[in-house]
Amino acid sequence: MTAPDPTGPLDDHLDDDDYPAYTMGRAAEMLGTTPGFLRAIGEARLITPLRSAGGHRRYSRYQLRIAARARQLVDQGTPIEAACRIVILEDQLEEAQRLNAEYRRAAEDHPAAP
Repeated sequence: MTAPDPTGPLDDHLDDDDYPAYTMGRAAEMLGTTPGFLRAIGEARLITPLRSAGGHRRYSRYQLRIAARARQLVDQGTPIEAACRIVILEDQLEEAQRLNAEYRRAAEDHPAAP
C-alpha cells in the first residue's frame, strides 16, 4: 500500500489517526524502540505500514498506539509473536463490544412490537 499523496493543506491531516505521518525512524523514536522492532511486528502482521512514493515505511498514530501496546507486552517478557496475537485479539474484542453496544442502543430505540 502506498501512502496517500497530500494534495491539501497539512491541516487536513492533523486530526486523522490513520494518516501515515511518521517515518520508521521517527516512529521508533516516539515508541522508544528500534526500527527492527517495527519490522518484526510488521512481519507478525500486527500492523502494515503504508509506503511512501520512495518505498519507505510510514506509520499512522493508530498504528503507533497498537505498536506501543505490543511493546508493553514484550517489555513484560511476552514473546513478540504472542504479544502481537494478544494485541490483535484485544482489538477484535474491543470492536465486538462496541458493535454490541450499538446494537443494544438500536434495540432500545426501536423495541420489537408484541
